[in-house]
Amino acid sequence: MSAEQEVTARTSLFSPRYFWTTIGANALVFLGAFEALAVTTVMPTISRELNGQALYSVAFSGALAASVIGMVASGQWADRRGPSVPLIAATIVFIAGLLVSGLATDMGVFLVGRLLQGFGAGAINVALYVIVARLYPAVLHPRIFGMFAAAWVLPSMIGPPIAGLIADTFSWHWVFLGVGGLVVLAGGAVVPTLFQLRSLPNGAGDPDAVGRRGWVAIVLSVVVAAAVLAISLGGEAGGAYSWVIAAAALAIVVVAVRPLLPRGALLVRRGLPATVMLKGVAAATFFATEVYLPYLLTERYGLASWLAGLILTVGAVSWALGSALQSRIGERMEHAAVLRLGSVVLVVGVAVQFLTAWLELSPVVAAAGWFVAGGGMGLIYPRMGTLVLGHSTERDQGFNSAALSIADSVGGATAIAFAGLMFAVGLGLGVNPFASALALTAVIAVLAVPVAFRAR
Repeated sequence: MSAEQEVTARTSLFSPRYFWTTIGANALVFLGAFEALAVTTVMPTISRELNGQALYSVAFSGALAASVIGMVASGQWADRRGPSVPLIAATIVFIAGLLVSGLATDMGVFLVGRLLQGFGAGAINVALYVIVARLYPAVLHPRIFGMFAAAWVLPSMIGPPIAGLIADTFSWHWVFLGVGGLVVLAGGAVVPTLFQLRSLPNGAGDPDAVGRRGWVAIVLSVVVAAAVLAISLGGEAGGAYSWVIAAAALAIVVVAVRPLLPRGALLVRRGLPATVMLKGVAAATFFATEVYLPYLLTERYGLASWLAGLILTVGAVSWALGSALQSRIGERMEHAAVLRLGSVVLVVGVAVQFLTAWLELSPVVAAAGWFVAGGGMGLIYPRMGTLVLGHSTERDQGFNSAALSIADSVGGATAIAFAGLMFAVGLGLGVNPFASALALTAVIAVLAVPVAFRAR
């Protein structure tokens, strides 16, 4: 290989060395994005048809909680044997979850499918992080993570309106079955990636030590997931009992999640711990807000599902634009500065959603605010991935990658669960339940700013 070819191989995501891995990895991100946006769009319809309004938030928090188990299992498996087999297994589970939800005729079965989807999606994300760390040079990390974010653009443009149109015209069942079919069709792009992964060194340390640690981590992840579900389901107890259950479950989450995160994460220590926690706080505010936006627009403004879903398109496109912007900035702006800017932008966008619900402003205002919030997330997320890998060695790439995704899912799931409680409180007191839920997410957004100032 000539010197010029060597430079091209190290600076292009589509050089022969990385081509099929880049295509396959982005195909998985694309499908995960399509599924997530589609579910958020049609969930108000599903909850009405299956008489599952009381379990609305559980459909989201349950999937995110299950993803924590998938993340931990995938991270430990990747540290011990490499990322290839975890990626294959996770994809199969993800497909199974789509089929179960798509064929469900009652809320219980539907939620089982959501749990499988969450487990598979979580495991896929961690496996992809490890693949990036072991295959791509550090100079390409910001670009590949930016490309992952950009992979949300097409599904964000077609996913919400198509999902809403299918649900309104035919049945929401076909949304899940259709995504499952897309996963199968995408196998042609993913298979070459899986073959290439087999040649990668696993970079693992002592397999027995990793195995012992892995079992402990998996048990803890199950405890975290169960506690998050308890918070969501506790809302059905009503009154003060729901808050007692939620408080006890939150304490369990904090204790159980601590060993799954870098030392000092819960204390928001500077560096890697604060970076991991920032992803958890950012995910908490963004995804808990996103869950209730289509619900707000369909219930309070009477918009059709496909039209309400367009607000998700607005946020996802803005996310991709923010990601592209931070990629073009590159190293000209320090990682810490980008994170601070993104967190402030996120606060503004989420605050607009609260004001829209509280003051009953136009849906156009909500869309504009969500465009701002998506841009903030686009600035934040790729840089956090780059920072975490920069703090990692081959021995702990799986653990740190899993920790970043765990913070994301635990933060999002816990916030969604508590937003559900706030929604129930609003209904019980006869006040605007959407404003009650979004007031919580706005407060969490404000907390992201000081955390961002400690990340580096």
